[in-house]
Amino acid sequence: MSSERGDWQCTGLRWDHSGPALSWRHPTRGERSSPLPPDRPLAFAFGKRRSCVGVRRGGRHTPCPEGTTLLPSAVSAQCPPCARLDRSHSVAADTIADDPRPYDVYLAWFGPDLIKVGITATEREGVRLLEQAALSYALLGRGPLMSARRAEAVLGAALAVPDRFPYASKRSARHALPAQPLRAAQLADLHERARGLSGLPESLSIMDFRPVHHDAAFHLGRLRPPDGTVEPAAGRTLAGAVAAVAGPDLYITTADGRLLLTDARQLAGWPLGAAPSGAATTVTVRAPAPSAPDALF
Repeated sequence: MSSERGDWQCTGLRWDHSGPALSWRHPTRGERSSPLPPDRPLAFAFGKRRSCVGVRRGGRHTPCPEGTTLLPSAVSAQCPPCARLDRSHSVAADTIADDPRPYDVYLAWFGPDLIKVGITATEREGVRLLEQAALSYALLGRGPLMSARRAEAVLGAALAVPDRFPYASKRSARHALPAQPLRAAQLADLHERARGLSGLPESLSIMDFRPVHHDAAFHLGRLRPPDGTVEPAAGRTLAGAVAAVAGPDLYITTADGRLLLTDARQLAGWPLGAAPSGAATTVTVRAPAPSAPDALF
């Protein structure tokens, strides 16, 4: 069994166009979700151990056959065998070459000098960008999967546009947020250079530049550098109210006014129970790393 008997196991943070929500699975009662609007009170206690969430594919869940225990600090909520099974049929892992769905090629802005290229299924309508915590983005083109992949590679080779950044870089950049016009201008410049490349596939339909900003979706106006980062641990509690959510990052304001960052990827796999009314936060909070001198860069 993937969770303690009778407990709801957290399976992570999910986004759709209605906003973010924590998702849950119960061994006999199925699945549910808990929306995370700003100011919603949260108070939960971590169970005895964190275990693999198994594999979810095509709307069906397959439990981890071993119920493998996971490290509290692990970002992935899957054991290695379940992760391999999950990626054996994955667009991200290039194991699906014949997917008939249309795909969008996007340019995602995470911070100054942090613009990446990526692809997402058109039917997802930009939810992938919410999951990735992109602060702004623009679609470049739309076409078959392999054309989208080809365009991604062309931008990487011709314009040195990466397809990923370390998540820590994206996280720190959102706390010194440039205004939307500057973000849009940087995206527009790259969009214009990209659409002029000669190596783009003919089957890719180039799209007009229309920037999308996630300030409201992420409630970026509520954010500041956090006072610390939550380290989940068995038997500890986390209590406060939702301040904001950006991608997988859940920001919680505690009763004493601290703003704590919780990586919801580390919540997945834990059985989380309701903490008693008035419970204090007892999880370990890691202090922010000191800023390095400018001379080191």
